[in-house]
Amino acid sequence: MTSSRVPHLTAKLQGFGTTIFAEMSALAVATGSVNLGQGFPDTDGPAEVLDAAVDAIRSGQNQYPPGPGLPVLRTAIAEHQQRFYGLTYDPDSEVLVTAGATEALAGALLGLLDTGDEVVLFEPMYDSYQACIALAGATARPVTLRPPDYGFDLDELRAAITPKTKLLLVNTPHNPTGKVLDRAEMQSIADLAIEHDLIVVTDEVYEHLCFDDAEHVAMATLPGMRDRTLSISSGGKTFNTTGWKIGWLCGPAPLVTAARTAKQFLTYVNGGPFQVGIAAGLRLDASYFTGLAAGLQAQRDRLVPGLVAAGFEVYPTRGTYFVTVDIRPLRADGDGMAFCRELPHRAGVVAIPNEVFYANRHEGRHLVRFAFCKRPEVLDQAVERLAALGA
Repeated sequence: MTSSRVPHLTAKLQGFGTTIFAEMSALAVATGSVNLGQGFPDTDGPAEVLDAAVDAIRSGQNQYPPGPGLPVLRTAIAEHQQRFYGLTYDPDSEVLVTAGATEALAGALLGLLDTGDEVVLFEPMYDSYQACIALAGATARPVTLRPPDYGFDLDELRAAITPKTKLLLVNTPHNPTGKVLDRAEMQSIADLAIEHDLIVVTDEVYEHLCFDDAEHVAMATLPGMRDRTLSISSGGKTFNTTGWKIGWLCGPAPLVTAARTAKQFLTYVNGGPFQVGIAAGLRLDASYFTGLAAGLQAQRDRLVPGLVAAGFEVYPTRGTYFVTVDIRPLRADGDGMAFCRELPHRAGVVAIPNEVFYANRHEGRHLVRFAFCKRPEVLDQAVERLAALGA
């Protein structure tokens, strides 16, 4: 966020300017750089998913879908939750289809928060969190995750909870750090939610992108959490269809109703034919999901040695599309924003400065995020270009 005041902009959004992703993507185009900034893959998803959407378009399914989402997708989402997590949801009252996970988050936060409420969450954080909390008139209370392991201090998390706290917002696997919260960490968060009678909203869009021996633990599976958790995910990351913007949330009917009440005044509905495609994807064989994670792990392992060779301090990542580096071995002042604006001109590569993911921006000032969800030849080209930094 910036400190300059924007004329006519509501006070709630002062400080929220154009996202860094738009700036860096434009810089990539202007300089002909390899774009390892915004997190989207550069290959299409599985043919079964694409063909199902095309068939839906050609068979005339091009008008408004039902407000909660097409029944075929809501059923597929409920089946997915049962299949992977043993969670049972009623597709009619406990599943809601949204315009990506971003709208699911907006609907949940706008539908659940009142002016003066507080939200406890971890930073760094996906950039829409603070904006949606602000639009709801609530206040974000961040707890900082720090490298190298990005663990959290339980006492610090406990201290952040006040009588004004309405909900906890948890993202795992975590963007931008690649941290996957383990079962003990998730249980400690759940214990606090139960102790303080809090709602938990979980952002699980990278649920199928865990590497090595990391396990994604769904909050709603923990004892006492199913009926106080809204679980959010999407098809974009799992099926390489980020442009389709098909997301969803699952939870107990009262929480889903609150989110739906707000969501209906945002997009109302979206992407009818794409909903059919994502429903087909959610029913793919287990081998697809394990292969997806294995492929991205290989891409991670292709990029990381190049970042090390370029001179960065590279922190472990066990999930998502991203790896975080400390730039101070290459830039002593640790100005990540300046580094990322100069990098396309110096090396022909675009990255994202992590400070944009922090409320306390100084915490991430020296950190930079690279995306590895790109074709092997693109990653190789980026590594070759970055080698000049370490020369």
